[in-house]
Amino acid sequence: MSVVTVQLGQCGNQVGHQFFQTLMSDINSQHEKPSKKTAYHLDSLRRFFHDPKDEFLQYTEGKTPGVAPSARAVLVDMEGKVVQNVAAQAHRSGSWKYDRKQMFSKKQGAGNNWADGFHGQGPRVEEEVLERVQREVERCDAFAGFLTLMSVAGGTGSGVGTRITQVLQDNYPNAFLFNHLIWPHGTGEVILQNYNAILSLGHLYQCADAVLITHNDSIRRICGQYITAKQNISFLDMNKVIAQQMNMALQPASLLSDFANPKHPSSFGHLLEHLVPHPDYKLLTMRSVPQVSEAALAFSTFNYPSLVTRLRQMLVTGSVMEEGINWQMKLPSKPSASSEHNKSIAALLTIRGKDSGLVDTTGFKNRALYANWVPGSAAFAMQSNEQPFNGLEKTAGLLSNCQTPIEPLDRVLSKAWSMFAMRAYVHWYTRHGMTEEEFIDCFASLEQVVHNYREL
Repeated sequence: MSVVTVQLGQCGNQVGHQFFQTLMSDINSQHEKPSKKTAYHLDSLRRFFHDPKDEFLQYTEGKTPGVAPSARAVLVDMEGKVVQNVAAQAHRSGSWKYDRKQMFSKKQGAGNNWADGFHGQGPRVEEEVLERVQREVERCDAFAGFLTLMSVAGGTGSGVGTRITQVLQDNYPNAFLFNHLIWPHGTGEVILQNYNAILSLGHLYQCADAVLITHNDSIRRICGQYITAKQNISFLDMNKVIAQQMNMALQPASLLSDFANPKHPSSFGHLLEHLVPHPDYKLLTMRSVPQVSEAALAFSTFNYPSLVTRLRQMLVTGSVMEEGINWQMKLPSKPSASSEHNKSIAALLTIRGKDSGLVDTTGFKNRALYANWVPGSAAFAMQSNEQPFNGLEKTAGLLSNCQTPIEPLDRVLSKAWSMFAMRAYVHWYTRHGMTEEEFIDCFASLEQVVHNYREL
């Protein structure tokens, strides 16, 4: 089933470009004979790219190497520079491209102001954006839902992005809506980032089916520790890590609810239905292993027991990095509300590589990992694929609905409340038609989210 990606704002478009680039790199990294790799390639391509008259089959078999699949994507930004740049980069790659008819931009940004994007520019552009989305959806043989990509620090990604997400939910109420948010650095990207982040998440929590939060601070630490030896880590370095993790979870795989049961094809819907069994709990966290630089890859070997063990301990401790895992933290013998370990509602493990379907995942089925009210059969699921991922012989990734995002969210809430108590910059928002009650509603709803997760 096909997924339509909506790239919103500068960050959303740059992450989206790297997502598609990584996806195509994964496809092109396979060295098996075409007859053996066609099924995986076709499923991957048709999920995220257009299929003009079986060109995919010809493309994967090498018969028409000049064919460049077109991404199922709508690109939106209030300033045109980034949209044009990512489209040009995709075209230069020669392996895929964006449909330029599906790009939308203006000549003026939202000035890092959520209210300008949501109440001002958003309503003025939503109809034109929706036309492009509709055109994209109508080209899908089997439409699964939307993947929206946006940052919550600025104005276009957060404000316009939130508005467009609500419009998607209103116009496609039966489609799955998976929202991927890039959370700002703890210390200042823009002065209004705390307001923007809270207002975005407060509204998105009401309309999205799931919200995957990627923290810039965590990704920067991963880059500095494993990925690059450079002192100055670029957004491109960070976007590559984000894209790698996204592809790990969203590339084709077979769902195994139990080793005794036959394999079932995993879909966008399966993923969201498993991970978000209750509408009060929508926050997802992504972890992946191995975390290793390209330079060290040639000298590294991995085995599934080690990867799975490290990933499980990362879940237990709430860490998203391999380095510095607290191995002293153990699970209690039975579920306990007083335990300090990271508690989850659901987890989806993805393993890629030869014999990945045979990996022992018993450790993830421990009931102490999950909230007491979640049935054991619904808490954990696994999907696998025999294809190596992006040149890595063995990889594992974990999408979890757990307590990990709560501390960063609570910190931003506290900062935003402090600013609002002094009415700092509030007039910048109210002049665009926003009311103070809208601030308070978002604060209150997210405080309830924090409370709900802490009570797991």
